Order: sequence, then C-alpha cells, then structure tokens
Amino acid sequence: MKEVAETYVIGEKMDIEKFMDIVRKKVPVTFSEACRDRVNKSRKVVEQFIEDGKVMYGITTGFGSLCTKVINKEETAQLQKNIVLSHSTSVGDPMSEEEVRATLLMILQNLSQGYSGVRMVVLERYGEFLNKNLIPYAPKDGSVGYLSPEAHMALVLIGEGQAYYNGKLMPGAEALAAAGIQPLELSSKEGLALVSGTTSVTGLGAIALYDMIKAAKTADIIAAFTLESSKGIIKAFDPRVMSVRPHEAQGDTAANVRNILKDSQVIEYYKDSRVQDALSLRCVPQLHGAAKKSLYDALRTIEIEMNSCCDNPIIWPDDVNPEVISACNADSAYVGIEMDSACIAATSLAKMSERRNNRMIDESLGGYPSFLIRNPGLNSGLMIPQYTQAGLLNEMRILSTSSTIDNTSTCGNQEDYVAMGYNASKKAIDISKKLEYILAIELLSAFETQGFIREELKRSSVTLKVFEEIGKTVPLMTEDIFLHPHIEHLKDMIHSGQILDMVEEEIGQLK
Repeated sequence: MKEVAETYVIGEKMDIEKFMDIVRKKVPVTFSEACRDRVNKSRKVVEQFIEDGKVMYGITTGFGSLCTKVINKEETAQLQKNIVLSHSTSVGDPMSEEEVRATLLMILQNLSQGYSGVRMVVLERYGEFLNKNLIPYAPKDGSVGYLSPEAHMALVLIGEGQAYYNGKLMPGAEALAAAGIQPLELSSKEGLALVSGTTSVTGLGAIALYDMIKAAKTADIIAAFTLESSKGIIKAFDPRVMSVRPHEAQGDTAANVRNILKDSQVIEYYKDSRVQDALSLRCVPQLHGAAKKSLYDALRTIEIEMNSCCDNPIIWPDDVNPEVISACNADSAYVGIEMDSACIAATSLAKMSERRNNRMIDESLGGYPSFLIRNPGLNSGLMIPQYTQAGLLNEMRILSTSSTIDNTSTCGNQEDYVAMGYNASKKAIDISKKLEYILAIELLSAFETQGFIREELKRSSVTLKVFEEIGKTVPLMTEDIFLHPHIEHLKDMIHSGQILDMVEEEIGQLK
C-alpha cells in the first residue's frame, strides 16, 4: 500500500494517484507561493488591460457569438455573474460527490497554472470547498465538454444554487454559512474561467481511468484463477511466444499470469493434457495487453491535461509583451478520444471475462456439473449471474459507441465544431462500474470451482490466499442461495483494490 500525503499542493505536477487521493480519500489541499505568484501576475495583466480599455474576449466582450458586443468597464463584474447564471442549464441527476470533487480539483489545477487572470481568492474558496467537503449540486446531463456543470458549481461560490454539506442538500448560501465560507463577488474574467476548459471532462475521465486500470490488473488475476480452474495450458503464456510479438503490455500480462500461477500443482498437472485452449483462455495476454496499452495511452494524455491550462482566453503575463490570446485550449478532443478508446478497451476486457465465465459454468465446456452446483435442475447454481454479465455487456457495447465522432453546432455556429469529450468521460464511469461487476461474477465462478478440482492438487499460493479471504464472506454453494450480496461484495473487493493489493503483497507489483 502506498503512503498518502497529509496535504497536496495545488499547481505542482499532479499524477492520477495524487488526484485520487484528493478526490476519493479527501486529502486536503494547499497552495504554494509559486502558485500564488503565477496567479497574481496574470491577474495584474487583466486589471491593467481593463484600465487601458483593451478589448478582450469574455472580459470586455460578450461570450461566444456575442464576442462582438463590447462591455464597458463598469459592467465587467455583472458580466461574470451573468455567465454563471445563464450557463447553469445542465439537467438530470446530479454528479456524485467524487465527480464534483474531481471537477473542482481540475478547475484549481487549470487556474493555478497562472494563465487565467483570476484573483487568488477564487482558488482559495474552491480549496475550502474541497477541504471542507462542500459539494455543489451539479446536474450531470447536457454538457458538450464544458460550461454547464461547472456553472452550477460556481453558483454556490456566489451564494446561489444548491450544495451538500454534511450529507444534506441545502441552498448554496446556507451551505456556505454552515461551512464557514464567505460568498464571493466575481470580478472580471472569473466567471468565464470557472466555466470554461476541459475540467469536468478531465475530472470524470480520470476517475473512470483510475478504476479501469485497477480493474484491468485485477482482470489478469481473475483470468489466472479461471485458467487454473479450467485446467488450462500455461504454454500459451510462454515468454518465448511473447518475445516474437514484443508488445510490452502483452508480455507483461503473460508474466503476471505466470507469476500468479507459478506454484500451482493444478497448472503443472494439466500442462500437457491438450494442445491448446479456447481463445478466451489462450488469448489473455493478447487481449488484456491491447486493452491495457489503450488505458495507459489514455493515462498519459489525462496526466498532461491535469497539468495544463485549458482556459480561453489565455492571459500571457510576459513582462515585456503581455497579451490576451483567444484560442481553444478548452477543446476536449484529447481526453474525449482517449476515453472513447478506454471504453472500448474496458468492454473488450469484459467480453472475454464473460466468455471465460461461461466456460466454467457450462458442463460441456468446463467439465464441472452444470452451473457449478451438485444438484442441477432443482438448483440453478450460477446460471443467472451469466445472464447478468450478458445484460451488462450489452450496455457496455452501446456505451462504447464513440462520443467524439458526433457533432452538433452551438452558439449560433460560432462553435460549429464541438468535441463532445464530456460524454466520453461520463459514459466511461458507467463502463468502469459494469466491468467491475462482470469481473466479480467471473471471480465468483472461479471461487465456486473449489469443490470440484482434484483434492490432491493444490492451487497456487496466490489463489489460496485470495480464496481464503473471499471464503470469509462467500460460501461454497451446495444449494441455491441469495447471490446478489456476494456479487456486490466481490465487486467492492475489486473496486477498492483489495484483491490487487493482496496479490501484489504476495508476488510484487503487477505490470
């Protein structure tokens, strides 16, 4: 288990582990002097340009197609409040606590780069939101990649909207008062900076990707258990095979499975029992490897985005030639395309898991009693969990249709191209949860095969360790039982990383 810091400094380089410590484990945040200096320097540029009467998009002009409408200096503060009010139009169920925290954190990382021109007090307020776990109510549906969910969060900053505090939903002003936080009157550029950028896209995508990568490593573990339960042929995982097709993730996956099963008497006994296995067993290094490569490619992109300024316009606080540059770092294509790809990778892991599970419960394929129950007919055993897998997998396939290939023009055709990255990240969270359930059902079947393997053959020490822990809660079935709580428990073991941690304590870090 890695050590978790007592606090993290906003504006310093962030990776996905630090991100999740703040989002999921609620590690407090603070700000460095370097961050404060960057933010203050860019703020001075904005204030000077306003004083000089310079025309700047979203600061002294309207937004989007209204960028030709000039706003006078006295109206700049009202303009920023108006953008928050008018952009708070997302609908439907609210974001989860984690999703809101992730978005707030990405807003802080974005602003802390020092190219947004906001006051430091804006960052400090959102830092208080995180540290006091004040969670703005932000409807989740209806974003094309920015604006609306972030605007709902900014409402609370100015004492509007709604928020959860100590688990209770209340008006934003009441939540601020309960948390001891003062509402803020927005100044020039600040409303725009709070709603623009790839902040929700990156935040939601990072949560999904973190869980997908953990699930992918756990899929290697569960596939190894299934290979053992299926009396599989370990030769398919031979390093010589991997060396002639040297994809790194393929070789790493094969090594993971070999290490998990290295002392398995079952694997040793059956190693020459047939020429080859079905593809769902034999092709684990290839499919799992390809999926993990896609996930790690996405991780590289996400971590770059975490440490970027995705605002528009950019405030360039050069000492000699300061400038306001209107461009489009707020475009979500980088994260969106990677999350579309990650969804396909996770669904591919799930489809192979379902096929492996099906082999164990099918008497004609696995060699065990039908549905792993000793008296099938009177009992259904593990028949119906595979139906659950099939239903989940069907949903995953629907969700794996790319979001970023879509386009619906907005803003009177000023935004005639829209990346739609938000939907890619949003659906990735749903897909990651469904993957965990599908793997949990495969794990349940592998666990239930224990009563049917030759008693004189010992499973690997890793298998025995994990199955012993599972057995504290999940019984070996002799007749039909209520399965739902056991599926949920195994899913929680996967989601929390408990299974991964147990295995890595035994054989070292999986690749």
